[in-house]
Amino acid sequence: MKLAMVGFGQAGGKILDKFLEYDRRNGSDIVRAALAVNTAKADLVGLENVPEENRVLIGQSRVKGHGVGADNELGSEVAEEDIDELVAAMDDVPAHEVDAFLIIAGLGGGSGSGGGPVLARHLKRIYTEPVYALGILPSADEGGIYTLNAARSFETYVRECDHLLVFDNDAWRRSGESVQAGYDGINEEIVTRFGLLFGAGEVERGGEVAESVVDSSEIINTLAGGGVSTVGYASETIERQDAGLLSRLRGNGASDDLDAAKTTNRITSLVRKAALGRLTLPCEIEGTERALLVLSGPSHYLNRKGIERGRKWLEEQTGSMEVRGGDYPIRDADFVAAVVLLAGVTNVPRIKELQRVAIETRENIEEIRAGSDANLQELIADEEDELEPLF
Repeated sequence: MKLAMVGFGQAGGKILDKFLEYDRRNGSDIVRAALAVNTAKADLVGLENVPEENRVLIGQSRVKGHGVGADNELGSEVAEEDIDELVAAMDDVPAHEVDAFLIIAGLGGGSGSGGGPVLARHLKRIYTEPVYALGILPSADEGGIYTLNAARSFETYVRECDHLLVFDNDAWRRSGESVQAGYDGINEEIVTRFGLLFGAGEVERGGEVAESVVDSSEIINTLAGGGVSTVGYASETIERQDAGLLSRLRGNGASDDLDAAKTTNRITSLVRKAALGRLTLPCEIEGTERALLVLSGPSHYLNRKGIERGRKWLEEQTGSMEVRGGDYPIRDADFVAAVVLLAGVTNVPRIKELQRVAIETRENIEEIRAGSDANLQELIADEEDELEPLF
């Protein structure tokens, strides 16, 4: 699948940078066009793989390149004011060569949280290709203001994009890790999962031919109808030198059947682990509206029977009859992996908790602001009223 990616804000820019590195490392060519957008100049300078001409600094007349300070209302205003500059920066995107646009942003900050939905609305107005967003939820311990930002941004992205794919930092941070090490690891997890998902769609890659092709239309149809998605992933390292060893030694069909059964069982096990393990957004998978299964690895470790069995199991678990499946062969891979895209999930306790904390935070902020003037007057007033201001 070919994407025009926009990394909006600090988190979005760093993840876009990782996607470009992933593309170069794996030769996957997912990112057909890349654009990093920010209100903070320092965040753009720190990128390593996004070309300088593809870095756009907005809001200079308002914030002078210093960012919006986690104020996503200001981030939204700045993006709206500079929307002509943003749209002009997208003019060089070969829209006829991309399957979709993907806006990547942290939902807890200011620039990507507030400005991303503005860009999404204008892209949908101009282009016929679908506009998706990959939103990163902040950890619960990052503070109430970031939770409030995330809850409001989440709701806005769902309304303005064709689909919102979500990654929840809270489910992936490890205790004892430094903030920087934690986010570096999280960004790698994001790119691994979504890289394999969006990398699917090539009929042939390095001489490997797909047994059951997954193309971009399968992904687009799975994401059709709007809503929220989560992605599951599971992988298993393989020893390539042992592939087909029994077949070569015995020269009969018995071992071929044995290998096929082993391959089918491995695929089924990986599908279960991917769907029931750690999802990018933890949720109950029952009631999922649509799903897509992608198996990846060397072609002789993938077979149609395993894919069909995995797809059937997903139908039973989700209750949806709209479950697609196929493979993405990678000749030189030393792993077999299953990626499960669950689209249209609704039973998501994390989002309800996010909204609850966000409402409490908003009420607390309003209460403090309401009493601010009275508290200040009490602080500066002297009891005898003997002091006077200078002017």
